Amino acid sequence: MRVIHLCMLFGLLTPALPQEQKPAPTLKSILLEQLHSTHNKAEWFVPANAAVEGLSAEQASWTDGKGNHSVGQLVNHLIFWDRRELQKFKGEPQDKFSGNNDETFNSFNAKQWAAAVKQLDEVMSDWEKAVDAADETKLKDWYSDVAHIGAHNAYHIGQIVLVRKEQGSWNPDKGVK
Repeated sequence: MRVIHLCMLFGLLTPALPQEQKPAPTLKSILLEQLHSTHNKAEWFVPANAAVEGLSAEQASWTDGKGNHSVGQLVNHLIFWDRRELQKFKGEPQDKFSGNNDETFNSFNAKQWAAAVKQLDEVMSDWEKAVDAADETKLKDWYSDVAHIGAHNAYHIGQIVLVRKEQGSWNPDKGVK
């Protein structure tokens, strides 16, 4: 007992304080956390909304001249695949697609930049709503696909930030130095 009192006196032991109990994670809560972290909740990396915020149509069209995609092309690609997979998830007919993935990047039009930013936010919100409304059986069938959508989004959001850094339009206060 004397050793315990000495340890407490020197700060080596602290009395156990009640911990705030978090609810146990569920498949739904984990998938929603992943989707939010790539959409609008900054965590380990910059979410999409922050990555495209404040970018002009001209900046969204910029490329490095080395064959890499512009921010606008990357956003169009994300919109296309997030929307297409969401249509599958909901059991809706899918938009026509030739199978050429290059088309999902190359359809960018600077005149539609503001609409593209809005569409990206909408499709990501729609994914969150769909997962939140889904039952456990559906999520068990789709968990891998939904997790891969989050990973795919994070990958291309990283590219968006890199393009912005290269062009000098990135504000490091947004989360990436």
